[in-house]
Amino acid sequence: MEEKSRKTRHSRRQFLKKGLVAGAGLAAGGVLISQVVDATDTASGEKVKVMTTNGEIMEVDRSFLKLPRVSRQEAQQGIPGKKFVMVIDLAKCKNARACVDACQKAHHLPKSQEFMKVYLLQDSDKTYPYWFPKPCFHCDNPLCVSVCPVGATYKRSDGIVLVDNERCIGCKFCMTGCPYSARVFAWKHYHEYDADQLPYSPEASSPGKEGTVSKCDFCPDMVRVGKVPYCVSACPMGVIYYGDIDEDTVTNGTETYQFSQLIKDRAGYRYLETLGTRPSVYYLPPVDRQYPVGLGFSGHPDEIKDRYKQTPYHIKNNP
Repeated sequence: MEEKSRKTRHSRRQFLKKGLVAGAGLAAGGVLISQVVDATDTASGEKVKVMTTNGEIMEVDRSFLKLPRVSRQEAQQGIPGKKFVMVIDLAKCKNARACVDACQKAHHLPKSQEFMKVYLLQDSDKTYPYWFPKPCFHCDNPLCVSVCPVGATYKRSDGIVLVDNERCIGCKFCMTGCPYSARVFAWKHYHEYDADQLPYSPEASSPGKEGTVSKCDFCPDMVRVGKVPYCVSACPMGVIYYGDIDEDTVTNGTETYQFSQLIKDRAGYRYLETLGTRPSVYYLPPVDRQYPVGLGFSGHPDEIKDRYKQTPYHIKNNP
């Protein structure tokens, strides 16, 4: 398999212009940098890349970036002409957990709640274990949507499944209906905020509300300003790719691939395909892993390491 046969010639800038921003930002009336930067804030020193109105990529301080808060109606409709997809390369993952941390920070989640979870899987006692990041799968046939009695959870035209916390009654039917355990319940309100400065939007999944359900949202508010989800940009190994299945393009922020060719060449698959949920997340098998599994225990607090104590790998290596 030659690299050129599966890797597109698009640069990250070309991908953002053609794949995400061209459809999400311009055609859908999304917001570009001239409308989301507020220079009155104090600089944080953390730089992020954004797109200007003339299609150029530039760096701005994160504190100056104001993501658009779309109306509930816009959040329900989705971004026209787009069908978002995620690809996770299991051969690259070493449980760095940067994806988890970035997601929690962006969605104002406490350490006890995670939209992105990382498991240690082992398919049989004769095979080697591997790290398995698991977000919400944004299914084309979402069981969570079908069981919600008030329409609080819904699927958009762009494939994203969201939860409207202002409609959610906290019955937890969706949590029971989800076969992937992708949802979390807010037992209390964890994030103090000024509603005038940070109005609620289902598209941003925050601020959340006490007594409601929330989950990974594929970060559509980031897509509207030409950026990839927080988990994608945070991963130091480039494990997670994100893009538009109709554009047939996915990127991890550094590398850009033709989605259909990548899935074909790497024998991509969808987790628990037999359930008939048709997930929008694909996995590349953990073949020729780049890191030993043991690295996934390094540098983490005991509360994280304890999660894996009952796995066959940990029991075998810690008699």
